[in-house]
Amino acid sequence: MAHYYDSKDLERFGEIGKHKKDLADKFFSWYGAVMDKGALSKREKSLIALAVSHALQCPYCIDAYSTGCLEAGADQDQMTEAIHVAAAIRAGASLVHGIQSHNAVDKVMM
Repeated sequence: MAHYYDSKDLERFGEIGKHKKDLADKFFSWYGAVMDKGALSKREKSLIALAVSHALQCPYCIDAYSTGCLEAGADQDQMTEAIHVAAAIRAGASLVHGIQSHNAVDKVMM
């Protein structure tokens, strides 16, 4: 059965520059600089990337950063906590928008 998501496509990510190499090169240069050790360690950046990957629900990113976290020295407990942080922030963001619903109802009821 064919699937929209094929994990083998992740290996082909470099092909994204096939038609606009200059733009892809700029992205990869910027991405590399962002992910290098700086004020945050590579492990911390990998955990952030894993959390964001789950919030965005990108299976390619989840695959890449699960491996990246392990390679950067993170363990399963740290990875799981990072995923839960992303889930909690996403849930909170959804819930706080409920206030907009309250506001709309308040206007109608006035």
